[in-house]
Amino acid sequence: MLIAIAVWLVRRQRSLKQRAHLMQEAIRNRDFTFRLPTNGLLSGERAMQQTLNQLGDVIRQQVNQSEVESWERLTRVLTHEIMNATAPIASISQSMLSRKDVKGTPLEEGIQTIYHTSQHLSSFVDSYRKLSSLQAPAIEQVALAAVVKDISLFYPDIQWQCRLADSAVVSADPNMLRQILINLVKNAIEAGANRIAMEYDDDSRLLVSNDGQPIPAEARKSIFVPFFTTKRTGSGIGLSLSRQMMIRQGGNLMLTDHPRSGYLTTFALEFAKGTPPTV
Repeated sequence: MLIAIAVWLVRRQRSLKQRAHLMQEAIRNRDFTFRLPTNGLLSGERAMQQTLNQLGDVIRQQVNQSEVESWERLTRVLTHEIMNATAPIASISQSMLSRKDVKGTPLEEGIQTIYHTSQHLSSFVDSYRKLSSLQAPAIEQVALAAVVKDISLFYPDIQWQCRLADSAVVSADPNMLRQILINLVKNAIEAGANRIAMEYDDDSRLLVSNDGQPIPAEARKSIFVPFFTTKRTGSGIGLSLSRQMMIRQGGNLMLTDHPRSGYLTTFALEFAKGTPPTV
């Protein structure tokens, strides 16, 4: 009997040690979505494992908040400095264009180029101010099916496959959620998508899939970085802004490692289960 108990205790300790190692590796690799099962554990062990699982959510939320704050600070500095530099360039070049000794001369075309470039740069930078001027979210209970149905009406040429029950209700800012979904749909269409699917999975996530050109492997880690884009005419603000809006609501926006069957790209919107943090 004592031998059996000793063997059980040794195996138990090995199992707990393996759990600790798995969670340590997850944290080391910055994977804060880790979850380990609690079935088969003693009451104290189960409570500890549940706490550790919840800790992953807390760490992920804090990391996301720090990321948002860092990008906002960087964006404010960049936009301030660039706008300060471009404003006098635009003003001086516009003034030069009104001079009689410039009109009709070879100088006019060059100054026109300088003026239009400075105007374009000012407009370009101004769009990034959105990253640091988001309003606080107004959270309410939102029925996903109704929101998705409204959005689908604006894109009749797309084949929609939506698996959203009327009971699929999330805590979110409806205006922010609508803008996020529109951004994802626009990106999919620009990638050549003909079909878009949305479903609410068992992990309380809204999965948004499309059959457009997949995101290159080398770009997957950078698509949420402000200013980064794989498009020739892209501004690099859509996905970054969408993710920041989700984080402000206490959730997250991610690109899944494995797209839904029949599609090439799947994004996952995670929603807050409680009151979102103040960012």
